[in-house]
Amino acid sequence: MARALQQGSKQQLKVAYVVLPSVLSVSGLVCILVDAVGMGVGMLVGAVTFPFVMVWSLRRIAKRQLTHLCVPTVLRMTDDGYEYRTDQTTTTMRWSLFGRVVTGPEFWLFFVNRQCVAFLPRRAFNSEQQAEFDRFLASRQNPGLT
Repeated sequence: MARALQQGSKQQLKVAYVVLPSVLSVSGLVCILVDAVGMGVGMLVGAVTFPFVMVWSLRRIAKRQLTHLCVPTVLRMTDDGYEYRTDQTTTTMRWSLFGRVVTGPEFWLFFVNRQCVAFLPRRAFNSEQQAEFDRFLASRQNPGLT
């Protein structure tokens, strides 16, 4: 589950992961060129450390969430959606809710807008069921959102 959260977060934050260090780098170089060396060096250091800090903070967040996710679970899937049930909660989600589905080697990641809101582990299904579910999702996927 930790890997699913990490993969979902990477997909969700892909732009920030690339854009922010790039902006900090360019801004740092501009500051150095206009003799604001201290600020420029600070921005360059921020550009280098940002990816490491981001990964560290995502791991901390995931660790806190895992205590709620790593419990015995019953999953019931239908043509309309799926139900995720534990002793503490029951969540029902319709397939139409998801604007994008990312199929990876370990998980299906489900997105609403740009946020990963759900995942299913592929290992919970045999290869025939995985192929059937991939076809099922492909038939419902909005081609404009992939």
